[in-house]
Amino acid sequence: MRIDGTVVGEIGPGLLALVGIGHDDTQDIAAALARRTVELRIFEDDEGRTNRSLADVGGSLLAVSQFTLYADTRKGRRPSFLDAAPPELGQQLYTAYADAVAALGIPVARGVFGAEMAVELVNDGPFTIWLDSAA
Repeated sequence: MRIDGTVVGEIGPGLLALVGIGHDDTQDIAAALARRTVELRIFEDDEGRTNRSLADVGGSLLAVSQFTLYADTRKGRRPSFLDAAPPELGQQLYTAYADAVAALGIPVARGVFGAEMAVELVNDGPFTIWLDSAA
């Protein structure tokens, strides 16, 4: 991940988490989603089955704040972001999520909250998953 051409965060094998925070999100929700992220069994085991977690494979996490996940495009041609949390809450809970992942023993690289970032991804596998506190 780069800001103005400078690398600010990178990982090897692991997960890229685009983290969107909404009005109703809390510290408890951030911690629960962090645990779910770390414990998801989406990496292959020795038999080729998706049976291993991020912790099992010794992977890392790249956490990127992404309020645009809350874009509402149902009306007009310009997205509305009214459902996204205000910046203060967004930054607090983005940090809480990343801190909770790190507390579970996973190395975490972080973006810079509110910055325009160029994120590069090699998607090596079948999974793109939406984790939602409402689910």
